[in-house]
Amino acid sequence: MKTTLEIKRSKQIRPSRSGLKYFIKTFGCQMNEHDSERIAGLFEQDGMIKATSIENSDILFVNTCTIRENADDKLYGTLGQLKVWKSKNINRKLLVGGCAAQKDKELVRNRAPWVDVVMGTHNLTDVVHLLNQSEDWGPITEVADSIETLPTDAPSIRESEVSALVTIQIGCDNSCTFCIVPSVRGPEISRRPSDILNEVTKLVDSGIKEITLLGQNVNSYGRDLKINGKSKPYFSELLYILNEIDGLKRIRFTSPHPKDFKDVTLNAVNTLDKVTKQIHIPLQSGSDTILRKMQRGYNKKKFLEKVDSAIIKIDNVSLTTDVIVGFPGESELDFEETLSVLKYAKFDAVYMFKFSPRPGTKAADYKDEFIDQDVINDRFMRLKQLQTEISHKRLKRFIGTTQMLLIENYSKKTNEFMTGKIDGGHTTHISSKNINIGDYVTVLINDATPFALKSELV
Repeated sequence: MKTTLEIKRSKQIRPSRSGLKYFIKTFGCQMNEHDSERIAGLFEQDGMIKATSIENSDILFVNTCTIRENADDKLYGTLGQLKVWKSKNINRKLLVGGCAAQKDKELVRNRAPWVDVVMGTHNLTDVVHLLNQSEDWGPITEVADSIETLPTDAPSIRESEVSALVTIQIGCDNSCTFCIVPSVRGPEISRRPSDILNEVTKLVDSGIKEITLLGQNVNSYGRDLKINGKSKPYFSELLYILNEIDGLKRIRFTSPHPKDFKDVTLNAVNTLDKVTKQIHIPLQSGSDTILRKMQRGYNKKKFLEKVDSAIIKIDNVSLTTDVIVGFPGESELDFEETLSVLKYAKFDAVYMFKFSPRPGTKAADYKDEFIDQDVINDRFMRLKQLQTEISHKRLKRFIGTTQMLLIENYSKKTNEFMTGKIDGGHTTHISSKNINIGDYVTVLINDATPFALKSELV
């Protein structure tokens, strides 16, 4: 039975949004990027069309990140600029969603009262309804504490013609002291394997050649499901299922957690022809002392055992990792331990971050042990210099080899070159003559920088 309010809402005659232009500005990770694709799908389902820029849009959605302090700074700087954008047209609508909105709903509302809708990560599928409410009643804040409908049920407008992000799991059950994700994304929830299979099959039928499986901890996928009467991690089995899809060329995944990395997954990566020989295994620190304070669930010895196992089991594997510099209490010796892991593992690439205290995390309370910013900056540059040298040596191993390259787009600098990735995930540039977006071609690697490869068509 409908309430009086629901009856009033259902009778509201609303002007059509058909033809109105929307724009989505996304901060943060691939999970946010995929959420933005779903927001776009819901907007277009409501009749809107994509704008080419913020300036010529009628409805603007800002999808926020809060993993580091500078992400918050960027958000509030952006919202300040958008006050001017909104003031130019009384009918413009500004919506803010994502992790910062989930964490700081009242702060966003107080610092930017001109925002029409503040919504959390769990409210994604309600975006059009919340937009309707703001038009009826004025600015609204709606941040749910838990999720009722998986956002994967929403339609998506994919940014790429050839590659697609596929969420297999949302949330996280870990308790890393530096991470805000469990607070803003909630506990782990896995999708049913049949739902994932159906989505990927439809994507391939639409022309997608490569998928990236997304989760905060993909290798614990399925632990919350009962499959064949059992509850256990089911990630490796999922890889085998998806590998059978005709027309699919590549399967990537991110991010696994080292403590949950099993040999069965490494065997699947090596055995399955469509799963790329690329492993992202986040280190964060090489110091046992710091790893304990981070509550990562492994030590340096166990981490290096995972690295050794990956190198042994997967032919020509490409390894990448994450490192946080300047975690509270990190001594020079602790930092040297991190450098020693990089020298040993010889990662193809390292994603480096300076520690940033996030309110609501345990590490934010370690104020007495915060590292001086000048020390953090110095360590960061030393880490960057070392890894640049390692990356250059690692990428040089491809020179003179032939690789399969999936063409993703034109170069950002010139249409004379196109870019894509080889199996190991390395960005590769090639002349745009005689090739098109979506081509899956054999190339000869003829040069390498620390960050990308150059190739020619075979």
